[in-house]
This record gives sequence, structure tokens and C-alpha cells, in this order.
Amino acid sequence: MRAGILGVGFMGWIHYLAYQASERAELVAFCSRDAGKRSGDWRGIKGNFGPPAEQIDVSQLATYETLDQMLADDSIDLIDICLPPHLHVDAVKKCLAAGKKVLCEKPLALTGEAAATLAAQAAPGQLLVAHILPFMPEFRFVADAAREGRFGKLLGGTFKRVIGPPDWIPDFYDADRVGGPLMDLHVHDAHFIRMLFGMPRSVFTRGRMRGDTPQYFESTFSTADPDVVLSACSGVIDQPGRPFTHGYEVHFEQATVRFEFAAFSDGESSLVPLVVFHADGSIEHPQLGDGDPVQSFVLEIDAAAAAVDEGQIHPALDGNIAADALRLCDAQLESVRTGKPVTIAE
Repeated sequence: MRAGILGVGFMGWIHYLAYQASERAELVAFCSRDAGKRSGDWRGIKGNFGPPAEQIDVSQLATYETLDQMLADDSIDLIDICLPPHLHVDAVKKCLAAGKKVLCEKPLALTGEAAATLAAQAAPGQLLVAHILPFMPEFRFVADAAREGRFGKLLGGTFKRVIGPPDWIPDFYDADRVGGPLMDLHVHDAHFIRMLFGMPRSVFTRGRMRGDTPQYFESTFSTADPDVVLSACSGVIDQPGRPFTHGYEVHFEQATVRFEFAAFSDGESSLVPLVVFHADGSIEHPQLGDGDPVQSFVLEIDAAAAAVDEGQIHPALDGNIAADALRLCDAQLESVRTGKPVTIAE
């Protein structure tokens, strides 16, 4: 698969690194309005994980200033969209109309309705959405266990994703540009919940608001199975030293799986490595690799290549599931604003 990156910010940099390590995909082009970035100077890019951005060698890459220019390049199989969220919908529409395959960074759109419309417009296998959690080893482990029935029936779980002030993201709380913690942060867990448990029937969310946007919130989800107890919390705590924290505890009939990671602003971190508590009292500590976050993106890019080259669509990249995750976020937003449970349409 030959790919071109659209948008050279933090995610563009991380995807660039993933292409360098991939044996299934080749980066052949990128598009940026910034002349300095087109010349290879990516040193000003800021983010919250991975190696710092640097000067890159562009001698073997086609560089474009506009999407229209890149769409005219017939050698590109897939456009990898790494633009700010509010630009995703228009860029995806253009790529689909041009007949290109698309890998769009999450969120696909800023509402479930807009995302569902895009998914419906795409030909089978044409639209892929880059949700990274299912490719991270700790989340891949629990997803594989659920799919295989390794520990019996799923009984529920709780998910957490909390950060300090995200100063590296302009307009973070603007519902029309980024969407705040719900659409930018919690959508990761909404997507994983949708993959693992199917679409919840209803949700009840309470939280603190920043204007019209939830800043910190807790949600309880109801599914078709009354035995499933499922919840999530996410958002921003205003203290700048508050670490980025994510993790889960997932309950099966025969085991509980737990994981948590926290990264502090001073460079320190804490980790509760993935652990499995079995029904017989034994405790398992699976070995999941060296923890390099870029490797998860390599797996994601390789899955996109399998979709383009072989028609094998990984569920984590499915545009319809990505749209469902945003419909779930929409229901959470309605619930926190009204103070009432919200039924989710099938």
C-alpha cells in the first residue's frame, strides 16, 4: 500500500514514524500548507507521547500544498487524514469523491449523524477510521480474550481516561472544532466499549460543564444483558500537574483483567501492568512487549494496508463502528445536559 499523509501535526508525525517501521505500507507523499514542514522541518510539532519531532528527509517523498494536488497523484492508494477534527468531514468527502481509500484519524466527525453519513457514502472498505486503542497491547489482550471466549462471558467493566489541561490542543473546548474531552478523549473508550459490548441501549451521564461542553464526567451504560455492569469516566482536571491516566478493569465470568497507566508532566510515570485475576485464585502477569507506543500505530497502519491490499477490514477500523462510538458520545452529551438517562436508537 502506498499512502499519503494529509496534515502534519502531532498525529501526522506519529503516523510518519509508523510508516517508517511498517513492512506492509510505504509513505510516498504528504500534504501541508506550511512551507517549512514541506521542506522537512517538523521540529515545532508538540505532543504528549512518543519521540520529539525532528527534521525529516523529504527527498524521497512527494510534497503537496493542497489536498486537490495530492488527490491528483494516481500513485497514492490511501489518504491518511491527520488534520484537526473539524476538518475531517470535508476532507473525507473529497477523498471519497475522488475514489481514494481513506484512513481518517479519530474522531471521524464531531457528531454521530455526520459520521454515519460519511460511512454510508463510502464504498465497502473505502473508509477506515484510525482508533488506536484496539491496537495497543493491553487493549488488544482484553479484546482478543472477549472474542475468543477465553474467560467466559463478559460481565462488564469500568474505563478511565483523564488528563490535565491539554494546552497543546488549540480550541480544545470548542464543540465545532475539537469537541472537548467527550469527542477528543473519551471517544477512545466509547469506541472500545462499542467493540467489546456492542451498542449500549441507554446511558446516564453526570458531569461538570465548561460552558456547553462537559469537562469531567462519569457515565453508566445499560446493555441488552441485565448482568452487564458497565461504566466510564473521562475529562480534564484543571491542575497542570495532573497526569494523563488511562486504564480499565474488565470483568468476565472466570477472570478480571486490570490495567492502568499514568504519565506525569515532569516526565515520571506509574504503571499497573496488565494483570489477570483468575477464578481459581491464581494471578497471571502477561508479557506484552516493550511498551513502545509507536508500535501500536505500526499495527494500525499494517491493518489499513491489509484492508487496501486484501480487503480484510479489521473491526477497529470499521467506519460504521466509529460512527456508533460518536452516536454514543452524542447520547452522553444529551444526558449530561438534561440530567436524565438517554435511550440510544438502534
